[in-house]
Amino acid sequence: MLYPVPVVMVTCGNIEKSNIITVAWTGTINTDPPMTSISIRKDRFSHDIIAKEGCYTINLVTRELCKKADFCGVKSGRDIDKSKVLGIDLTPASVVSSPLIVNSPVNIECVVERIIELGSHDMFMGKVVSVSVANKYIDEKQKLCLDRADLVAYSHGEYFLLGKKLGYFGYSVRKKSKTIKK
Repeated sequence: MLYPVPVVMVTCGNIEKSNIITVAWTGTINTDPPMTSISIRKDRFSHDIIAKEGCYTINLVTRELCKKADFCGVKSGRDIDKSKVLGIDLTPASVVSSPLIVNSPVNIECVVERIIELGSHDMFMGKVVSVSVANKYIDEKQKLCLDRADLVAYSHGEYFLLGKKLGYFGYSVRKKSKTIKK
């Protein structure tokens, strides 16, 4: 019931033979060192690839990538090469063997630090070793502006476009400046 959750496309393998799996169970789990997690069913094609290769890349999903992300979540890489079928452009990562999705606004390269068996899923805990951000989401002050990316969230079988900003970290306690009346 902890919805909505982010939709990400996880790439694994290498640039010559890769797979893309859509994951909604992902998140930040540590700051120093920076770490993420993804949870994958043991019978999924990507599970064994990630366990063997020891790395994966998280690629954020935009409105433009949403239909392709859905396809990657319901079709198996055992049967088809999803990147070729969907025309998804991949490029080599800077640190890990798993490729990056070119049209994703943010690519997070991770090295598996630990695999925890949970039951239906295994959790891959990954150390973040590199992050790539498309230049169009960095403003002139070098601030990350992901609100421009049309990111997608998932809730109970449906995809949603993230919407209007409601505030920022700390806005509830920010001191208001006093105005002087004349």
